[in-house]
Amino acid sequence: MQVIRTVAAMQDLRKTLPEESIGFVPTMGYLHAGHASLVARARLENACTVVSIFVNPTQFGPNEDFANYPRDEERDLELLETNNVDFVFMPSALDIYGAEKNTAVVHLNTVADTLEGAKRPGHFDGVCTVVAKLFNIVRPKQAYFGQKDAQQLAVIKKMVRDLNFAVKIIPCPTRRDPDGLAMSSRNVYLSPSDRATALLISRGLGAAKALWQEGQRDSALLVDRVRQEMAHGNFAGIDYVELVNGEDFAKMTEALPGAIIVVAAKVGQTRLIDNMVLE
Repeated sequence: MQVIRTVAAMQDLRKTLPEESIGFVPTMGYLHAGHASLVARARLENACTVVSIFVNPTQFGPNEDFANYPRDEERDLELLETNNVDFVFMPSALDIYGAEKNTAVVHLNTVADTLEGAKRPGHFDGVCTVVAKLFNIVRPKQAYFGQKDAQQLAVIKKMVRDLNFAVKIIPCPTRRDPDGLAMSSRNVYLSPSDRATALLISRGLGAAKALWQEGQRDSALLVDRVRQEMAHGNFAGIDYVELVNGEDFAKMTEALPGAIIVVAAKVGQTRLIDNMVLE
C-alpha cells in the first residue's frame, strides 16, 4: 500500500495508472466496518483502489465539531492495509484549498437546499467542492458512497450529472452494528446511555418500514411511527423526521416504493443521521 500526501504526487501517480481502472472511496477517516465494505466492493470491481482521508473543513459550520472530529491516522492506515488498498491519498487542507481564503465553490440548488442543507447552511457547498476536487485529482472510473448519508449521495449524483463528470457513482448499503445502530465515526462520542437513546432511531425506522410493508402508504403515519419510538429516548433535539423522494428529497404525502424516511437528531452532544429506504 502506498500513501500519497500531496496533490501533485497523486496527479503524477494517476498518469502512470491505466485508464478506467480506478475505484475510489472518499472518506474523512476514523474508519470502521462500513468504510471497509466500500473498500471491499471497490476492490472487487476495479483493477486498483484509491481511498482518500481528508477531514474537509469547508463542510463544517462555525459551531460544529471540525476541531474535535475523531482522527486516528495509524489505525486508519492499518485497516486499509489489512483490506489490501492500493493507494491512500491524505492531502492537507492547505494543499487542497491553497493559501487564499476564497476558492471556487460548487453550489447546487433544490436537492441541496432542504433538510441537511437547510439545517447546515453551506454544508453541501463544502461537500460538492471537495468531492469535485478529489474527482479531478484522482480521476476515478467509479466512486463508492454509503447510503447512510442519503442526501449527500443524492447531491453528489446530481453534481456528477450536472457537471458531466466521467465517473459512475456506486451507492452501497448502510452497515449497522449488531444492535442496529448505523455505523458512523461519530458513534465514538456516545456514552452507554446516549447509545441506548440513539438506538431508538433505527428501531423507529424499522417499525415504520414494517408498517409500510403491511400496506400503509400515508407518509404522515409512517413518520409518526418513527417519532413514537423516538419519544421513549432522551434526545437533546430532533432536527427532522421526513419521508422524501430519493432523487430530489422533496417531501412526499404518499410513500411510494423507493421513498426514504430520513432522520437527524442530537443525542447528548452528538448529532446523528440515519434513513430507511422503503422497498
